[in-house]
This record gives sequence, C-alpha cells and structure tokens, in this order.
Amino acid sequence: MPKQIVKRGLERVAQFMSADRREDALLKQLRMKHPAHKKPAELDKPSIGDRVADAVASTVGSWTFIIIQSGMLVAWIIGNSLAGDKAWDPFPFILLNLMLSFQAAYTAPIIMMAQNRQSDIDRARAEQDYEVNLKAELEIELLHQKIDLMREQEIARLSAMVEELAQIIKAQQAGNTSKS
Repeated sequence: MPKQIVKRGLERVAQFMSADRREDALLKQLRMKHPAHKKPAELDKPSIGDRVADAVASTVGSWTFIIIQSGMLVAWIIGNSLAGDKAWDPFPFILLNLMLSFQAAYTAPIIMMAQNRQSDIDRARAEQDYEVNLKAELEIELLHQKIDLMREQEIARLSAMVEELAQIIKAQQAGNTSKS
C-alpha cells in the first residue's frame, strides 16, 4: 500500500514536470522581468505633441471650458444683436460659425490623439497586469504542487509507519500466543 502511494506520488510529480515545462519557462521569464516593479514604457516621457494633446483634451473636456465658451457665445450673440447696424458679425453669425468650425476641426483630431495615447497607456497597463496575474497564478500553482507532494510523502511515511507498527503488533501477538 505505501509503495503504491509513493509510486503514484512519483508518477504525479513526473506528470507535473512534463506538463509544466512551458509554465516553468514562462515563470522563469516573468521572474526575470519583475512585471510588478515596472511601469509601462508609454508613461516614461511623453513627447511635446502628446503633452499638448493631453492638455487640450483636458481643457476642452472640462466644465470650466464649456461654461466659459458658452458665456463667450452668449456675449457674442447679444453684442452683435444689440449693436444693430454696427454689428461686426450680423445675424446669421457667419464669423461665429466659422470660428466654431475651426475650433471643431482642430480640437477633434487633437482629442483623438489624446484618446489614442490613453488607449496605448491602458493597453500597456493591461498587459502588465496580465503578466503580474499570470506570474501570481503560476507561483500559486507551484506552491500547490509542492504542498501536494509533501502531503503525499507524509501519507506514504505514515502508511509505512502504520505497516511497521502492525508487523510489530503481529510479532508481539505471535510471541504472546506461543507463550500461552
């Protein structure tokens, strides 16, 4: 019985070893990379264009900008409406429409650049999180294998001791029956 348990344990260890070679190689690679201690490369030094795009996107995408722009639009319309014949941009407000078109034409691509940069940063962070999680999973799996092996070895050792005790008891009982 204990020999079968030991044999089964050794077979299981051999099975783990052959099945986990790729995982071991990956774990070694992840251990060398130290994924939890690195920040994504995209966060290192953004270019001037990246910083401008981020600044424009954060400014245009704020309530402060919306309120100030709305106030300026209202002031433009009221000023031109009250000026009558001396209006610098009379009623269909063609100059205002042109300025707003220019603003939209330039801010939309700049905002897209900032979003693309943020998407790249998020992707790099997700890849880093994946590597950290994968390393943790492989480390935990390795610990489970070691604990299982230790448990099987302990069971085999205890089984051998029980068998030894059973033989001692049989020997004592045989000795007691021969004396009687």
